[in-house]
Amino acid sequence: MLRTLDARHDRFGLNAPFRISRGVKTAADVVTVTIRDGDHAGRGEGVPYPRYGETVEGALAAIEGVRALVEGGVTRAELAAIMPAGAARNAVDCALWDLEARLSGMPVTLPDRIASAITIGIDTPDAMAAVASRHAAVPLLKVKVNREDAVAQIAAVRMVAPDPRLIVDPNESWRVEDIARWQDMLAAQRVDLLEQPVPADDDAGLEGLASAVPLCADEALHTRADLDRLRRRYKYVNIKLDKTGGLTEALALADAARDMGFGLMMGCMVSSSLSIAPAMLIAARAAFVDLDGPLWLSADRDGGVRDDGGYMLAPAAGFWGGA
Repeated sequence: MLRTLDARHDRFGLNAPFRISRGVKTAADVVTVTIRDGDHAGRGEGVPYPRYGETVEGALAAIEGVRALVEGGVTRAELAAIMPAGAARNAVDCALWDLEARLSGMPVTLPDRIASAITIGIDTPDAMAAVASRHAAVPLLKVKVNREDAVAQIAAVRMVAPDPRLIVDPNESWRVEDIARWQDMLAAQRVDLLEQPVPADDDAGLEGLASAVPLCADEALHTRADLDRLRRRYKYVNIKLDKTGGLTEALALADAARDMGFGLMMGCMVSSSLSIAPAMLIAARAAFVDLDGPLWLSADRDGGVRDDGGYMLAPAAGFWGGA
């Protein structure tokens, strides 16, 4: 029996607006791919991201363009040669992983429990502090900030949550001079990681900056091809399956990054648990993990991941990666 491929747009409403420096989300729009082979079916999810010029319609068209090859039995290695890195390839790649595990009877082994950041979106400092106070006992917080209110936002969160490790994420809204002038503040607030503070296409100035806080590349990193350019600018790299184009490239990227001396962060888009399950495989190797995308949803897929006080619990057996 030939394989069949189904790709569709799914929308998940959020339980609260998700604000970052670039704008506000009220729903997660994802592409869900199902590849069937006889009695077995593998699923994968991709989140097209406008920052990278992606749309749901474009992702669905890209998947339709490789339908014949996928249904004809294309391998994950071959997929990388016929589709560019991005959300569309991620959905297909992860669906192939799931299908292969089910066909072989050898499930993917995911960690049962892993510390994962609770993200605080941009708001007034008082409102952000109110959110942080409810999560003061978690192991890791991630704070979205803008340029105008960053100092007050960070201070407000740290005041009510003195114990968690802290990631600060300006989402490219700062400049190199901002990092330089806020060095003492970042150190005093015990910021553990500063994630993509400056625009990805204007980060050359980081090469001469002796930052008191480790810098992490996010928007500046997609695949292994980016690593050499980033090695003099960042200490960590944030791997996301939607940037790498799937778990296959993400695993290779993680190995290459560690070999080059980078620390690892594993991140996600605002997504359902179908995006998070494969990401957990790499998260077990990362120093910083930010996989709380499904926690922003009003309703997730059945059997998905769960949060337990800042620890992400694996999805139910059979959700993704085989039985």
